[in-house]
Amino acid sequence: MSTPIDLTALKNRQMASWASGDYTVIGTTLQIVGEQLAEACDLLCDERVLDVAAGNGNATLAAARRGCAVTSTDYVGALLERGEERARAERLPVTFQVADAEALPFEDASFDAVLSTFGVMFTPDQPKAAAELARVCRPGGRIGLANWTPEGFVGQVFKTLGQHLPPPLGAQPPSNWGTEAWLHSHFDEHDFLVQVTRRAFNFRYRSPAHFIDVFRNWYGPIHKAFAVLPPEGAEAFEQDLTELLNRMNRAGEKSLVVPSEYLEAVITRR
Repeated sequence: MSTPIDLTALKNRQMASWASGDYTVIGTTLQIVGEQLAEACDLLCDERVLDVAAGNGNATLAAARRGCAVTSTDYVGALLERGEERARAERLPVTFQVADAEALPFEDASFDAVLSTFGVMFTPDQPKAAAELARVCRPGGRIGLANWTPEGFVGQVFKTLGQHLPPPLGAQPPSNWGTEAWLHSHFDEHDFLVQVTRRAFNFRYRSPAHFIDVFRNWYGPIHKAFAVLPPEGAEAFEQDLTELLNRMNRAGEKSLVVPSEYLEAVITRR
């Protein structure tokens, strides 16, 4: 009989990972995803919006720019601080609050829209997180998600990472959230209408070496991986990442442009 996975230990490990590096260096390049998600959800002025696992606040800022009353949450306070800096620079009124996506400190049906861009998909207890999103969304409201797909570039990066640093036995891949079937299985039971669109974000860097250097220094999971792998393991991981980047690069030798597929979901509560 297999030992049940310790979700608390996994969450603590994830928190340490995301707190390392500085995700904002990566996250700000993804701002267009938050803007597209805000439009897909057709956010209205003065609507109450919750950004879950907000990171540096891409969906937060997109909603605030549209006149919404936004609460931005994450379980890593340092990430919220970066989002707060960005909101302050734009004179956008946003409430920032440390909160766990698996235990949101809000009443049922508190928000008109609940958003997450590449955030809630990394929660250890995926069904619990999905149930929390559903719980705080009002009838007639919508949940807007942007999640990397298993087949896309980022999904392949995490698959490559798992080959060098295997996840704990029983841990569910974050890319589950990037599949339409998984979303239906976790939201249909809460009486939601799930609508999805496949989109792609283009990572733009000078070269594979430039991409790896940036992610190695600033992107928590990659930063941690290089920190704990022995020298020969780190070298093998870098070689595999380089091969993946070269294979998916559409810019040829002059630069690096790697499309990464993600699933944009608008999930409406009936």
